[in-house]
Amino acid sequence: MDSQLVQDLQDVAHILRIHSIQMTDVTGTGHPTSCSSIAEIISVLFFHAMKYSVKYPLHPSGDRFILSKGHAAPILYAAWAEAGLFDKKKLLTLRLIDSDLEGHPTPRLNFIDVATGSLGQGIGVAVGMAYDALKIAKDSYRVYCVLGDGECAEGSVWESLAFASFYNLHNFVAIVDINELGQSDYTCLRGDLDTYRKRWEAFGFQALVVDGHNVQELLSAFQSLRAQESKPGVILAHTKKGAFFPGIEGSPKWHGKALGSSSKSVIDHLLSLIKNRSIDPKSLLREDQFSAPTINTRLPQLSEPPQYDMGKEVATRFAAGCALKKLGDASNRIIVCDADVKNSTFTDMFKASFPARFIDCYIAEQVLVGVATGLSRRTGHIVFLSTFAAFLTRAFDQFRMAAISYSTFKVIGTHCGVSIGEDGGSQMGLEDLAMFRSLPNSVVLYPSDAVSAERAVELAAGLPCLVYVRTSRPSMRTIYPKGEVFEVGKSKICVKSPSDQILVIGGGVTLIEALDAAESLRSSNIHVRVMDIFSVKPIDKASIVENATECGNLILTVEDHYLEGGIGEAVSSCLSPFGMFVVHKVFVDSLPRSGKPRELLDMFDLSSAKIAQKIKDIFENKEKQ
Repeated sequence: MDSQLVQDLQDVAHILRIHSIQMTDVTGTGHPTSCSSIAEIISVLFFHAMKYSVKYPLHPSGDRFILSKGHAAPILYAAWAEAGLFDKKKLLTLRLIDSDLEGHPTPRLNFIDVATGSLGQGIGVAVGMAYDALKIAKDSYRVYCVLGDGECAEGSVWESLAFASFYNLHNFVAIVDINELGQSDYTCLRGDLDTYRKRWEAFGFQALVVDGHNVQELLSAFQSLRAQESKPGVILAHTKKGAFFPGIEGSPKWHGKALGSSSKSVIDHLLSLIKNRSIDPKSLLREDQFSAPTINTRLPQLSEPPQYDMGKEVATRFAAGCALKKLGDASNRIIVCDADVKNSTFTDMFKASFPARFIDCYIAEQVLVGVATGLSRRTGHIVFLSTFAAFLTRAFDQFRMAAISYSTFKVIGTHCGVSIGEDGGSQMGLEDLAMFRSLPNSVVLYPSDAVSAERAVELAAGLPCLVYVRTSRPSMRTIYPKGEVFEVGKSKICVKSPSDQILVIGGGVTLIEALDAAESLRSSNIHVRVMDIFSVKPIDKASIVENATECGNLILTVEDHYLEGGIGEAVSSCLSPFGMFVVHKVFVDSLPRSGKPRELLDMFDLSSAKIAQKIKDIFENKEKQ
């Protein structure tokens, strides 16, 4: 091993430590001790092991680095500054309101793929990127992910290990910073390296145990893992929190604290350890041979329009599956991920035609979303994931972080609401609209028949944001002609007359029931206008106001969802600036149970008969007032 290289990288590690101290002293907040424990790891990765471009930091063929322990962001920023990406003076803007060098990294920075900091999630994104390189892009880039030992208590970490092992992602390397300290106490395994090794090996990894502050051992470990192609690798690096910080090293009292008055003495000590004070870390970088990437930005369309006759009964989940297959026919940009429910979500149609672009993440929803996030950050991919709407809630934190990452993958949730029937409450997605509506920059579409379902999936593919498409289990009659055009932010009026007295707004199953209710009320001389909400977010405020005004300012929303965060609240929220509208709501108002779909719709007042009765009651009560 080149002794000069070893010394140079050790010097760079100390330089990165000094930056971390100085940066966190500016606002008096941050994690300099957590940065110090990975200083040698970052030095070896950025200034020797990784192949990347400073000019094009997110080049599709460059090695990827994910800092899962996002609170160590200062040392990541320092590495990029020392590599020459931006002026080192900018480092001193850490955590300031007008700086993109935030407390935890986000893609506001042009060298960050995904936001991290919610622990246990970075590795799921990383294995998604590694899968892309090995199985889809067929590229040579490698993926490195640094985790803290504390976050290895997260179940999402072990889901990701199982995924990486199953798909033999030998281009993936995890590095675990085993400094033995969590936030408030020692980690559960502390420094039990043998147990760490056995656990990772049990998940199919090649595990190497090293001294995380020994540059030579780190160099050898990275070289060894690059040379093998049999399994994913992990470097279990035994480190010390606050390493080389006199009086602080290994102390459990310094988590998340700037050094303050201790900074000068620590920095002076670190400077005394640097052998070559004039070293320029950029001189250690390999020659940048990357050219500007080419990006496929062509938006796909369905290979053929929907082929459903009016009145034909089709489940929207089936139509969504058909749409994915049609998009796959039209573009090789489409990638589909599922969670071992492909025969229920009908993504099996896509798999049958495009097995190389289909990924089964099995029953592990957190890694499902992590993988989709990682894939969607790769240039050109349009990624869909699909599973039951109820099971998506397990990964809400992953969706939350995906939104912070400006992720653009699409989600198809199936089996929503009580209309799934006999399987019961555990399988019923009744919170999904609330979840996805709450995410910033998200779009939520809710098709009500097969034609609108195919078009919703097509629309989703062309949007540069996170999109949720809500689909249903039961077959429902087709109400739109094959050539019907749908738009994001626009609803549809399905039944209308000049005499309409109330506007009923539904989606999915409840729209069909509302249409039947409106038809049944004609004999009672009650005229109902029916709106298909279609776009729940953004909501069609203008159309709702216009049509509700024409219906005497009276509105009834009907939804197969809980009240909180659903269609009723979305409608009420958009109408809040106006004082004249009265909004009545029908929704799933208690814990559901097993039963036939029709029985359950009736139980929760969502059937056509109960909707019709609700409308009669509204008018009877109005007359009494």
